[in-house]
Amino acid sequence: MTARVGGGVSGENGGEMVVERQTGASMMEQLVPEITTHALSYLDYPSLCRLSMTNSLMRKAANDDNAWKALYHKDFTLEQDSVIPANGWKAYYAATRAIVNINAEFFRIVKERSLPAMGQLWLNADYVKCFHATGESFSGYNAVMGSWQLAFTWGNVADFQIRDVRARALADVAWVTMKAYVDMENGPYLMTNVYEYHNGRWYMVHHHSSAILIHGGGEQHLMQG
Repeated sequence: MTARVGGGVSGENGGEMVVERQTGASMMEQLVPEITTHALSYLDYPSLCRLSMTNSLMRKAANDDNAWKALYHKDFTLEQDSVIPANGWKAYYAATRAIVNINAEFFRIVKERSLPAMGQLWLNADYVKCFHATGESFSGYNAVMGSWQLAFTWGNVADFQIRDVRARALADVAWVTMKAYVDMENGPYLMTNVYEYHNGRWYMVHHHSSAILIHGGGEQHLMQG
């Protein structure tokens, strides 16, 4: 559909020249895909989701796979640039976001020393494993919960500062590697957490922490993680 711009414009031969413009198309539609993707890259996860609920045109733009791939690289890591997610980058972003959130919940539970919450986080299975920073390892749900019960009674369970988080999510399994600092002046614990997806939610099935010696007062203290 075209529209006449009021008054027209006189042409060289004195005739009226009609100026046409496209109607019924939003500004977003008229942008080339590369510019649209670049514009959407400035939005965060909640904003992109809200944009997709405004109307059909915005939903199409906000669901563009390239936009979600760009957002994934901005929020997480470029390490998986060669990955081709089976269900697209939007679904892959959502799965990775869920894993990063549940991993942050793990450290909140450690900080609060909540054994009931830790029990709900872990999958109740005989194959789960936990390797604490003490060097001790535990297999099976009951043994793992017993190890956390003991850890939470100690005075050296740390409030970690988490850095360099790397997550990888597949259909029903995911893993996260990270560096966990008790004191930024000392070296980090190197940690790996593994999760499995069961009945609509993620459960921890494996935790592995390296050991690090914290020097203080002429003694060495092994922190629990």
